[in-house]
Amino acid sequence: MNIETIRDQAKLLAARLELPTQSVIAAITLLDEGNTVPFIARYRKDQTGGIDDQALRNLEHELLELRELEEKRSSTLRLIDEQGLLTEELRQALNAAATKTAIDDIYRPYRPKRRTRASIAREQGLEPLADFLRGEHYNAAEMHQLAQKLVNPEAGVVDADAAIQGAMD
Repeated sequence: MNIETIRDQAKLLAARLELPTQSVIAAITLLDEGNTVPFIARYRKDQTGGIDDQALRNLEHELLELRELEEKRSSTLRLIDEQGLLTEELRQALNAAATKTAIDDIYRPYRPKRRTRASIAREQGLEPLADFLRGEHYNAAEMHQLAQKLVNPEAGVVDADAAIQGAMD
């Protein structure tokens, strides 16, 4: 349901709000030009087919929602495509999504995971030291010996103290 043109938006909104398509096209054009709802309702009745101010407010609200949905859809498609994971089935599912929540649900498995201090420590291979530190009884010598084994400058663990600090995070 990729809606890009004013005409496509107007057709959808006209059906949703039970208004004439031509009137909706005129109202969208006037709103896009920066005219306010009261101005359009009062001074542009001839162009909008006499749509009242409440119907114009509903139209403005629905138009905003529709455009936000389309923006979310296109940004989600772009983000998944940048990861190289966009398939035709996924594109169709996103295009068929009728709400922002549905788009979020489809995108959730593709969303990059947050990097926390704990996840960084795991990536650096410090999980055994963290497990050791969580134990009830440990002595400093054993801790330092294990930390020394986990030193890996390539992973960002330059010395035993850095390993201990990373594991404590």
